[in-house]
Amino acid sequence: MKKSLLVLTTLALSISLAACGKNNNSNNADAGASSGASSSAPASAAVSGAFSAAGSTALQPLVDQASKKFMDLNKDVTITVNGGGSGAGLSQVSEGTVQIGNSDVFAEEKLKDADAEKAKELVDHQVAVVSIAAVSNKDVGVDNLTKAQLVDIFTGKVTNWKDVGGKDEKIVLVNRPASSGTRATFENFALGAKSEDLPDSITEDASGTVRKLVSETPGAIGYLALSYLDDTIQALKYEGVDPTAENVASGTYPVWAYEHMYTKGEPEGAVKAFLDYMLSDEIQGTDVKDLGYIPVSDMKVTRDVEGKVTNK
Repeated sequence: MKKSLLVLTTLALSISLAACGKNNNSNNADAGASSGASSSAPASAAVSGAFSAAGSTALQPLVDQASKKFMDLNKDVTITVNGGGSGAGLSQVSEGTVQIGNSDVFAEEKLKDADAEKAKELVDHQVAVVSIAAVSNKDVGVDNLTKAQLVDIFTGKVTNWKDVGGKDEKIVLVNRPASSGTRATFENFALGAKSEDLPDSITEDASGTVRKLVSETPGAIGYLALSYLDDTIQALKYEGVDPTAENVASGTYPVWAYEHMYTKGEPEGAVKAFLDYMLSDEIQGTDVKDLGYIPVSDMKVTRDVEGKVTNK
């Protein structure tokens, strides 16, 4: 009887030890699988740092909006965005006072002659296409101007709206400074030549101020990126063609330019991460279009630094 009891006790102990061993092996296997999963999916490197972008006011709304979204995603990044015009942005990034220079024109167009070597140091990141439209006060009685009429207005040959089919009202020019990329784009592709600042014209640095002045000044005319158009002003057709994203992408509307974000040398760290974000589907598929720009990928034509347009 005692022998039988001993056998049963030994058997029970063996079963218990076997079960414990099985559980331990199972737990070790689970731990190994967990460790393997962790090593096969490492966390992405944290992005941190502070930098500044300055220049084109035509591009500023997009950079402003994208930078806020990027900072929401990356709490250790601080981005400062300023305007000042394309010329200022290119000069500042070349001098190293900002890390990104926003421009409506190629660096070679602004930094030339004695500054040509500076342009070669800059790396171009084309993030969108901007279109520029002539805009007027809503009460001038005109919704379309030809190239010849625009040239006559911006050179002072025509000074009254009645001479181009509008009201008997004096034309008030609201221009941009010589450093402005918006002005360069308008002169290159709407007027076909540079224009002089006329004595009675108003010169304003910021696109938002131009819109306000045109909307509030009787007889005013200026020009703005599509991202600044709203119902307070009249966007004018050019040679009968509406300034729309569709017409720009097809090459039908000719007054457009690439939006460039220049860096001095190849970008690194937070600057590179932000520029990659600017070109991501999240920005290109939503913010770019919502703000009135055109994704570069939507364009059916291309334009080089000399202004030559070719079909893709």
